[in-house]
Amino acid sequence: MARFVAVDLGATSGRVMLGEVGSGEIELAEIRRFATGPRPRVGGGLCWDVAGMLAEIKAGLADAAESRPVSIGIDSWAVDYGLVGADGRLEGDVRCYRDPRTEGMAQRLRARVPDELLYRITGLQYLPFNTVYQLLSEPEGRLVDKTMLLLPDLIGYQLTGEIGAEVTNASTTALLDATTRRWSAELVARAGLPDGLLPPLRQPGEPVGATEDGTTVLAVASHDTASAVAAIPADADGAYISCGTWSLVGLELRAPVLTEAAREANFTNEAGIDGTVRFLRNTMGLWLLSESLRVWREQGLDIRLGDVLEAAMREPAFRSIVDPDAAVLLPPGDMPSRIATLCAESGQPKPESPPAVVRTILESLAVAHAASLRAAARLADRSLSLVHLVGGGARNAALCQFTADACGLPVLAGPSEASALGNVFVQARAAGVLEEKPRGRPLGRYEPRGEAEAWRSAAERVGLA
Repeated sequence: MARFVAVDLGATSGRVMLGEVGSGEIELAEIRRFATGPRPRVGGGLCWDVAGMLAEIKAGLADAAESRPVSIGIDSWAVDYGLVGADGRLEGDVRCYRDPRTEGMAQRLRARVPDELLYRITGLQYLPFNTVYQLLSEPEGRLVDKTMLLLPDLIGYQLTGEIGAEVTNASTTALLDATTRRWSAELVARAGLPDGLLPPLRQPGEPVGATEDGTTVLAVASHDTASAVAAIPADADGAYISCGTWSLVGLELRAPVLTEAAREANFTNEAGIDGTVRFLRNTMGLWLLSESLRVWREQGLDIRLGDVLEAAMREPAFRSIVDPDAAVLLPPGDMPSRIATLCAESGQPKPESPPAVVRTILESLAVAHAASLRAAARLADRSLSLVHLVGGGARNAALCQFTADACGLPVLAGPSEASALGNVFVQARAAGVLEEKPRGRPLGRYEPRGEAEAWRSAAERVGLA
């Protein structure tokens, strides 16, 4: 039995997981769990408590040490970074992608790099917080003599002292060439970024370095969605939804889709393991639900997730639908009130109770899932017969069923800890103890209930048909 540690950082919580590999299977056990959410920054905006995360990670690694793991892998959300100075120290805060500092940065880059050229090189969808826009928002001169390390690479550096950038996460920066999988010197120059800012690239499965106790830190698919997709069994369709704070909806392909139609549909081409491409669109995920729960609890309401989900199923179907990607839903704040306002502005009834808000959220996410999958299949010229829904959303039976109904396709839910599973898989394969993708235990199969017309009508209200 070989053991591996997966450090799996999500935008609301982090986990240190122990993976035991034997007989072609992976068994996961949680060693430590901790909060990771953004916090207000002195001077304004939002940042991450990286020092706190590192302390929690080290405590988890200490607890796992007695299991004598072969290696450690780190994955997290994308786009956010720290700047390491010439003295090797982290300088300043690691800003959160929900920080408003990137306002106006897309227009600044567009004056130097036309949208069409940016997409032809990177294949990356427009998101206002893409790394390139964050870098352009830095004060003049701050990037000089610095090295940019994306969060998993920064944690790896703090554990080993070794600098590098793992390619699946690097592909989310809008600075990596989607065809060559190398940093684009043309984009770096056009964006006006200094030489030496971007570190050498690593591939999943390559060693990063060693911790103080000599344990190897291995580069895995360090973008958590890349790790999640690495855990999905290969099939003829390759359709998936990695559903957590965000929903990443798309297909696993062998080559990027760099057409103008894909750019206009705002699809992204991000690197996966073994040269694959994650052709997907980001849509807002369970952030809408988690932020609503936070607000209700701060208001003194005794809201329990299981109870409010059950109550939501008794609410009228398709009463109100919103576009989950409305800009007003991105930052933290009073999510229920924002959803109610969007409903009123579109001439729909305002959800007045927590169950009504939750029903709106779940149906709206399912509508967005279906719209993105239909677009992905059209743009990549693929036919779909099954959808793998992984991540935390796989535990939400209502969302899984609504997604099957909206898509008109069976949904195979699980594994819920797909990122950690894919993290361990890359390590185990590099160690030579596992060759094939692991088959995580599905949490359920959901068949569509033949309500296609009702779902199509609901999607039309918010332009997602």
